[in-house]
Amino acid sequence: MPTATAMPPPQHRVKARYGPGGDESVVREQSAGRAAELQPEQRLRLCAATRVERDPAELIRFVAGPDGTLVPDLAGRLPGRGVWVTADRESVARAVAGRAFARSLKRKIDVRPDLPDAVERLLERRVGEALSLANKAGAVVMGFEKIDRRLSEGSVHGLLHGTDAGADGRTRLDRKFLAIEGDRAASRIAAVLTVEQMSLAIGRPNVVHAALNRGGASDRLLAEAGRLRRYRSGIAHQNASADASDAQHETAQQDP
Repeated sequence: MPTATAMPPPQHRVKARYGPGGDESVVREQSAGRAAELQPEQRLRLCAATRVERDPAELIRFVAGPDGTLVPDLAGRLPGRGVWVTADRESVARAVAGRAFARSLKRKIDVRPDLPDAVERLLERRVGEALSLANKAGAVVMGFEKIDRRLSEGSVHGLLHGTDAGADGRTRLDRKFLAIEGDRAASRIAAVLTVEQMSLAIGRPNVVHAALNRGGASDRLLAEAGRLRRYRSGIAHQNASADASDAQHETAQQDP
């Protein structure tokens, strides 16, 4: 009688399924060690100014341009060797003063002395572009009374104010928004552009306040605004809850 051939043990592989109800887009194995290898690597980056390792989201990348000048890579997509600096004004100024860019790139590099100001202007431009896109997507509501009505309806995801907006109007809207959405929504209140900058981005005069509907365009705008606020305030290393607490504190300071 022929001897049965032993079958190899199953490898316990589960292929990823895509679409609704699908698993994560990785192939998992029963072996814990192999599964660990398949997980995306969480890499920290060393700040060239402070020599502290941080998450890339808390840093700004710089690269050498073709002409030997230093270029801020705010999107993190430019080719070449990158230098990472904590994403706040103080750290960028420290990197300039300490010649950290040339040391990290291991080459001579032309660094403009007003680099901290230049980075801030680029961040402002990104916020303006995000506001313009959100407006084109129909995610922006303007006008104090319209915003107030939307707040009563509970359909506001975030608020924007000009940095030179009147404190009374801003406080009234912020109080109502936080009363409806809760204190954690303070992270979705931003005042990083002037009235003139907001008006230019939207393409209409005297945009003092703006409300945001829920959606990806609004989320991107709030993320860019938060990045600019942290750059100015020097708290890029703090977590999101601390950022929300600061935003709430700013609102509270304006209360009569």
